[in-house]
Amino acid sequence: MSSIAAGARAGRALDAAERFLGEAGFERAPWLAVAFAAGIIAWFALPTPLHWIAAIAGGAGLALAARLAWPPGSLADETRANLRLALIACGLVFAFGVAAVWARSTIVGAEPIARPVVAVIHGAVLEREDQPAEGRLRLTLAMREAESGTARKVRVNVPLENLAGGIPEGLAEGAVVRLRARLMPPAHPMLPGSYDFARAAWFSGLAATGTIVGPLEVLTPAPASGGIAAVQRALSEHVRSRVPGSPGAIAAAFASGDRGGIAETDATAMRDAGLTHLLSISGLHVSAVVAAAYFAVLRLLALWPALAPRVRLPVVAATAGALAGIGYTLLTGAEVPTVRSCVAALLVLGALALGRDALSMRMLALAAGFVLLLWPESAIGPSFQMSFAAVLALIALSNAAPVKAFLAPRDEPWWVRTGRHTVMLFATGVVIELALMPIVLFHFHRAGMYGALANVVAIPLVTFIAMPLIALGFLADLLGAGAPVWWVVERALALLLWIAHFTAGLAGSVRLMPQIDGLTVALFAAGGLWLALWRGRVRLAGLLPVAAASVLAATTPIPDLLVAGDGRQVGITVAGPDGERRLLSLRDSRSSYTRDNLMELSGIAADPVPLAQWEGARCSSQFCTLRLERGGREWVLLLGRGHERIDIRDLAAACREADIVVSERFLPRSCRPRWLKADRRHLEKSGGLAINLDKPAITSVAESQGAHGWWREPPPYPVGQKRPSRQTGPKRGVNGG
Repeated sequence: MSSIAAGARAGRALDAAERFLGEAGFERAPWLAVAFAAGIIAWFALPTPLHWIAAIAGGAGLALAARLAWPPGSLADETRANLRLALIACGLVFAFGVAAVWARSTIVGAEPIARPVVAVIHGAVLEREDQPAEGRLRLTLAMREAESGTARKVRVNVPLENLAGGIPEGLAEGAVVRLRARLMPPAHPMLPGSYDFARAAWFSGLAATGTIVGPLEVLTPAPASGGIAAVQRALSEHVRSRVPGSPGAIAAAFASGDRGGIAETDATAMRDAGLTHLLSISGLHVSAVVAAAYFAVLRLLALWPALAPRVRLPVVAATAGALAGIGYTLLTGAEVPTVRSCVAALLVLGALALGRDALSMRMLALAAGFVLLLWPESAIGPSFQMSFAAVLALIALSNAAPVKAFLAPRDEPWWVRTGRHTVMLFATGVVIELALMPIVLFHFHRAGMYGALANVVAIPLVTFIAMPLIALGFLADLLGAGAPVWWVVERALALLLWIAHFTAGLAGSVRLMPQIDGLTVALFAAGGLWLALWRGRVRLAGLLPVAAASVLAATTPIPDLLVAGDGRQVGITVAGPDGERRLLSLRDSRSSYTRDNLMELSGIAADPVPLAQWEGARCSSQFCTLRLERGGREWVLLLGRGHERIDIRDLAAACREADIVVSERFLPRSCRPRWLKADRRHLEKSGGLAINLDKPAITSVAESQGAHGWWREPPPYPVGQKRPSRQTGPKRGVNGG
């Protein structure tokens, strides 16, 4: 009887699902794009090829089961048509997503070099990136290893101080150069949740990165034509010559995609004010260029009475907008976000030319599917997620019945109409900020809390003033009359920077968040997609997973101990004398990257305090000892910070008294702490660590890497070659004796 009752309940559930799909009136294309993206993300989340095969088989098996359970032409086909179609389509598309990113990884993935080396490079310049704000050039080179002849793609930083006579003539794309550089394998995440450059380098084909050592010699100059890259640099230099200082660096970014001149302080202010999206050439900029070209051509041609009856002006204007968008995309470097935005803009133009709805979920799904098909790895990147989430929120909001009623035309004074549109502009900014905040917190662990307010002014300032005036400045320079235009550009962008610095300087302008887990992100994504893609009141059910995710995010535990993968950088969270949480750092690092990672992943905005200066810590030249009360017990930490040789008996005795030992060195087997020994041998396998002591748990970088190609444990050293060791010099005791 129990099996009969279970079967009846299952039948009722299937009936309800079929009715829901039949009555929902939704568009299928967006859900297919979601299934495709889910397959791609599943490949990154699952650890081994066996899991990937199982995922593909699961998607295909689901489609096959639906096909066999409800075959076409049967009675079941009539009662389960929508459900069968949904299961078959989503299962196959999910499986295709897993297979697509796996194939992409296999085809383009670049094996990293085994270990750091100093090598003489004889290679061709694939890309030159000027970074005057950093005082360097960045060259991407194609080379072959001297011993094995293996082709490699490497990226080398060239400090401008190494170029005593300035940038050599002919140093551009296509040149052949010779230089000596110290190369490193692409860096793995410093800590769990940090940026994974090794993964990005794998899909970019980069095998190593490094810095030049000594002079640079141009063996064969670049071709005189220079190509698009030369035009891009010429535009950037022209803009900076016309608009000085920080506004000129921002203007150069808008005109050519060159962000190398933006000062770190300005970039940080833009980030903390929620305006950093304006610096990346993406949807806003491409849309502004395409829209300007479309409406300009449409209006100009409409002034020609003899032409208007004979030619479909929207088609001609759409063609002009498409050419402008493609040209701007190529001119600004054709990076993935720009290409993605260009594709979306072209689809919108196509819809306008055909008389269709320009902004629709179907168009967004087509753009997303196109991008994911070419660059499936972009599905896990913040750029793809943020841009499509913003547009998704915009379309869902504009299609909502209350919004349509609020914006419906009516007989009213102009100032009332303007007020309604201003309120809607602010509401749109708030909705987009809410849609983006989980993504921003997951990837960057910090979010600008006043971004909606700042964007209400900044977006119109950039879209309707700065960018059109930059284009007008180029045209006016042809006539020698560009100075007044560039002056206005300078004032407009100075205002943008003032908004950024003012907003970022407000109390509570930045919210830091430790690494939120995959379940929290999945609930945010599921709830957001449900809210956006369904219609009617049923969409409100998406608020439940969003609310659950918000609670999980708010209760995310703060790690007590953060250990970088090299063992040199350690962060400890403690309660300060005023009751506020403080971050202690083992070393006072000069690296802003290190400091920012420790602060963001601990959720503490105050600058780190050197451990040696903290009351209660005992430090020698070799080790620091700290006692923490966590989880109802006392934890003793022994943290290495020196390079000198230590008496092995003193070290063994100190380890026995400690619960956790952290060191960048290889520690002897006689060092046996009570709970964890995170020395170099351990960290080479685990990567960085985040440790919670209340409920003792360790999260490592290695846990999230699996068998993907970009994660490699260091290979064993050749027989007869010793591992590098820093245990040199006179013996000392653990406490400096």
